[in-house]
Amino acid sequence: MAGRVVHFEIPAEDTDRAKDFYASAFGWDIEPEPEIDYNIVKTAPTDDSGRPSEPGSINGGLFKRQGELKSPIITVEVDDIDAALERIGSLGGTTVSPKEAVAEMGFAAYFRDCEGNLLGLWQNAAPTGNQA
Repeated sequence: MAGRVVHFEIPAEDTDRAKDFYASAFGWDIEPEPEIDYNIVKTAPTDDSGRPSEPGSINGGLFKRQGELKSPIITVEVDDIDAALERIGSLGGTTVSPKEAVAEMGFAAYFRDCEGNLLGLWQNAAPTGNQA
């Protein structure tokens, strides 16, 4: 379902220090993904696909602070990032980072809303076998 908040991201100057902090403070399981220089943050139990198994729960990520990505970010799922960015632009928002592939999982982009807040967009990759 498009429009759901599905992910959060926490940028950090020192990712090892931040991983230790969040694991100790909240008991989060934080798993490094070195091939994409990212850390997966699990705040709740997950199913076989790695998605939270508790209704209403979301997991997130932790990464090295860089460029415009300086404060925590919430990420909204959309069916089509390019169409979403176009609509966001027509409503007074701006694209910060265009659609970019994230391994084989899907696509991400970042935008600023009409109030200057930075948010993320997520589009799942097409399921194998259903691609045109």
